[in-house]
Amino acid sequence: MTKTAWVFPGQGSQAIGMGIDLFDLPEATVKFEQAEQILGWSIPDLCQHPEDKVSRTLYTQPCLYAIESILADLVRSRGQQPDFVAGHSLGEYVALYVAGVFDFETGLRLVKQRAELMDQASDGMMAALLGFNQEQLEQQLQQTPDVVLANDNNAGQVVISGTPAAVETVLSQVKAKRAVKLNVSGAFHSPLMAPAAAAFQTALDEIVFNAAQVPVLSNVDPTPSIDAAVLKTRLSQQMTSSVRWREISLRLPEEGVSRVVEIGPGKVLTGVIKRTCPSLTLENIGSVAELPLL
Repeated sequence: MTKTAWVFPGQGSQAIGMGIDLFDLPEATVKFEQAEQILGWSIPDLCQHPEDKVSRTLYTQPCLYAIESILADLVRSRGQQPDFVAGHSLGEYVALYVAGVFDFETGLRLVKQRAELMDQASDGMMAALLGFNQEQLEQQLQQTPDVVLANDNNAGQVVISGTPAAVETVLSQVKAKRAVKLNVSGAFHSPLMAPAAAAFQTALDEIVFNAAQVPVLSNVDPTPSIDAAVLKTRLSQQMTSSVRWREISLRLPEEGVSRVVEIGPGKVLTGVIKRTCPSLTLENIGSVAELPLL
């Protein structure tokens, strides 16, 4: 029996106009109205704003969470279910929603607070490295304080995070085909996010997590789990810890997964997974047109 994993992208996959084909669907309209009550602003309006407001962390995260959750619900309404779920950074909240760990509104409230705290973060910097010398990078990260590996996406693509001076030092010492400084407000997925993580923990402590209905592979630990307490602990560590996506990718075939469906805008995760596990069948559902037939 073919096992399928659903994966959900995070910040960086957003685009002006994303979700536009969902805005008139009755099933989606209900969720967007619920979201407006919680957020105080309209996701459809925000996603179509010509000034690219959707790329500001404050708005990106709730918009991605809502659109990916709605797409996942539509896929399920067509009779499909995942055997495993995982999400990249923000995408982990969608994975937990799909696994039944919390409901849509609870997840959105958490994402709203997370987005506000991360949007307020400053004095940090992130940079992506592509086609780099692995040994050089590991050595420089060990030698340079205040910078860490934030996203281990695959063997040829990572993101580092830390103080601007520390990140610049590493970039100057590591040979890479390409280095891109990311347009983010802070040093996400690094110890510099500790104050934001501590504030977020207060909100997380108030939420009751349910046992997952399907195993979740978390960013901080790719071992599949359905245990509510384990999943909550992992989520509480996520803001200050590295996203171990390469290990998640490698774990999927070990669990018998042969098909991976990326649900959400863009094709970032399928592109990243392809390099690590070329034998997996990869699919994308980012629009109504790409939904499975009824």
